[in-house]
Amino acid sequence: MKIKKLSLMIVVTMLLTIVCVYAQSTTYTVQPGDSLWKIAVRYEVGLSELIAQNPQFKNPAMIYPGQKVTVPNIDDVKTVENEVVRLVNIERSKKGLQSLSANWQLSRCARYKSQDMIDKNYFAHNSPTYGTPFDMMKAFGLSYSAAAENIAKGQRTAQEVVNAWMNSPGHRSNILSPSYMEIGVGLAKDSAGRHYWTQMFIKPIR
Repeated sequence: MKIKKLSLMIVVTMLLTIVCVYAQSTTYTVQPGDSLWKIAVRYEVGLSELIAQNPQFKNPAMIYPGQKVTVPNIDDVKTVENEVVRLVNIERSKKGLQSLSANWQLSRCARYKSQDMIDKNYFAHNSPTYGTPFDMMKAFGLSYSAAAENIAKGQRTAQEVVNAWMNSPGHRSNILSPSYMEIGVGLAKDSAGRHYWTQMFIKPIR
């Protein structure tokens, strides 16, 4: 019998003061004016992941036209994550709420959190690696004035996990909160194929 779990981190409003395994990859040819950062943004992957996949660049700050860059490809994971975002916005629209914008950098952070729960064998908001979700978001370069997190494990599809969150008052409150403007969803699977889900919400500081 599969165990499905949910947990949430309620909103925190602030006073304003890794090794990933990829099933496949894409090869990109460097163009004039490119940098690894620009390529990372183009493909919506982390710069650190891009550097790790390309040890041939002894100085990652210096790349030249014509060189080949291996780009991690996780389109299959992103497709499921984006479906969660779509379903969340459907639920928000039913309440007359503004749709949340998908933030790929927040999704990257959420994906790391899901993988960390697998790697460190825990299911909780506070990570032994990154600390609280709010500390983790900051460590990933995300600035916000309000933030929240939902986590879950065991649900096999985007629809299943959104249904589970919507059937839990605390999780539903985060999903339907008017306080947030952006969302990131991170999916990771353990060796047994069990799904770990992280959903992060922020009101960014502009």
